[in-house]
Amino acid sequence: MELNVSDKKVPIIEAKGLWKEYDSSVILENVNTRIYKGEFVTVIGTSGCGKSTFLKLILGTEQPSRGSLLFEGQPISSEPDEQRGIVFQKYSVFPHMTVLENVMISRVFEKSPFLGFVFGKAKEEIREEALELIEKVGLSHAVSKYPSELSGGMQQRLSIAQALMKRPKILLLDEPFGALDPGIRKDMHSLIYELWKQHNLTVFMVTHDLSEGFKLGSRLWVFDKLNVDKNLPNAYGSTITYDIPLRDSLSSENKQLIDNINKRKGEIK
Repeated sequence: MELNVSDKKVPIIEAKGLWKEYDSSVILENVNTRIYKGEFVTVIGTSGCGKSTFLKLILGTEQPSRGSLLFEGQPISSEPDEQRGIVFQKYSVFPHMTVLENVMISRVFEKSPFLGFVFGKAKEEIREEALELIEKVGLSHAVSKYPSELSGGMQQRLSIAQALMKRPKILLLDEPFGALDPGIRKDMHSLIYELWKQHNLTVFMVTHDLSEGFKLGSRLWVFDKLNVDKNLPNAYGSTITYDIPLRDSLSSENKQLIDNINKRKGEIK
């Protein structure tokens, strides 16, 4: 029987007693959560608390040490696939390819995994799809340019178009705007929000910027350690200590939560 992910009862991602350990170092500890299709989860916490590790577990490049992590009710595959796209802070584009070629390449290899070339009608269909995405991210004027000819903001727009070309169900953003100037970050916020709505994506975004986390998401997580041993700093891992719905980021309840977060670990930036 095929799962109906549009049904709110079926999580697109579910963690059950999830742990991640490296030898004697505990990174994530007993994470339990459910995320449904179309949610935008922003993830904050101090450096080294396991935020990016959680994204890697969803992507499939890391595996749980204990517990389970499910995608549409099934264990996540041990290798990344087209259903989960990721955008890093460092631009993951091919320097020897133009903007158009960078966006087309994932679908080209999907059609021709061994040769890496497509021809005729198949190539034209991929090209048209790529051009549509390039227009959505605001790079229509730069289709023939190479990454070295683009600004940082333009390169990040290209990375986002690359990820969306795979038609993922989940988009993972690992501090995607951390290296950008404030003005460009504001433009990227608007772009991501628009693409989230247009493509009905489920989004996880790691950020160090608390205000960014409250502004963009529909749900905000704080990763932190519930237990700390000064003599054994790696004995305990982080878990989701706050899970905040963001229907109204300016509510008095959320303001109080911000104060509590800042009092516990210092202001998160």
